[in-house]
Formats: sequence, structure tokens, C-alpha cells
Amino acid sequence: MAVKVYIVYYSMYGHVEKLAQEITKGANSVEGVEASLWQVPETLSEDVLGKMGAPPKSEVPIIQPGQLADADGLIFGFPTRFGMMAAQFKAFMDATGGLWRAQTLAGKPAGIFYSTGSQGGGQETTALTAITQLAHHGMIFVPIGYTSGAGMFEMVQVKGGSPYGAGTLAGDGTRQPSKLELETAFHQGKYIAAITKRLATKSD
Repeated sequence: MAVKVYIVYYSMYGHVEKLAQEITKGANSVEGVEASLWQVPETLSEDVLGKMGAPPKSEVPIIQPGQLADADGLIFGFPTRFGMMAAQFKAFMDATGGLWRAQTLAGKPAGIFYSTGSQGGGQETTALTAITQLAHHGMIFVPIGYTSGAGMFEMVQVKGGSPYGAGTLAGDGTRQPSKLELETAFHQGKYIAAITKRLATKSD
């Protein structure tokens, strides 16, 4: 039976979704792993989203909190809002109370990825504040560290991401994830999928 890795994200303008797609490719590159992409429910109305200039949502399926229990490993992605995860993703996590009471997610490996508007916009604080969600569920936080290679030490080009996970810089919204940022995302998916597989195999 395949090891299941869920990549669960919220994306308003598509930057996080692009990282999520690459993470899914990376996870699916690991033999014996079945990675799937999910987005959390939107909390804003179509009218409000239209006024904010948000494009239509993709056809990626919407996940409900209870479905997290089906995954062997989880990778969560979201844009930052003042250095923390966006309210839409926080609302989704707030709805996992039933899973928390039963500690259903305890022991599952989990990673984090994110986007910010600028280099100082919360690339690390967004990850750090999100770890509290994993801790209360008893999940095992899996950072990527510096395992993705020389790209982590790149000092010439502007880049998102950190040892905590893949990231991108959206700027005014027109900047799209760079080749390096996408490579880091692919690596994160592959890295966490391999760890998830290892843990799942040992628990069988």
C-alpha cells in the first residue's frame, strides 16, 4: 500500500499554489509514495475576493479537517499575514479540534512552506508561529535544514525559503516563484516524503 502524503495549502494569488504543485511533484518522485494536493476552504466571499483582485480558485479539491487523518505525512502551505499564517489556514486548523482531542495526528511528520510580500515580511516568523499548531497535535515537525544544497547559501539573487521550509517572495504580486525557489520546493516534497515513508515502514 502506498504511503500517503497530503500537501494542504491556502493561496489567494497563486504563489503558494505554485510551490505546492512543485512540492507534490517532489513527493511523488519517491517510490512507494502517493502525494496529493488539497486546498483549505475559503473564508472570504466572492465579492470580497473580487475587490481584492484575487483570481478564480483552481480545481484542486477542498479538504475537510477530518481527512487529515488519512495521511501518513502532511505538508502545510500558506501566505503570511503580518508574520503569521493567513486567517483562512488558521480557521482550518481551528476546526481540527476533534482530531486534537483524540490526538489522531500525533506522530505524523509534517512540514511547512510559505510566501511573503518581502524578504523581511515573515519568512521565518511565519514558520515559527505555525509550529505551535503542529506541537499541539503532537506532529513531528520536519524542517529541510540545509539539505537542498548550495541554493540555500545563495547571496546574489533574491530568494524565499529557509531551513524551516520552502518559500517565495510575492512582492507586489507580479513576482512569481523563481527557479531556485521551485527547486527548493521540489526538494522539500521529496525530502519529507522519504522521511514519511521511512517512518511508515517502521511502524508497520
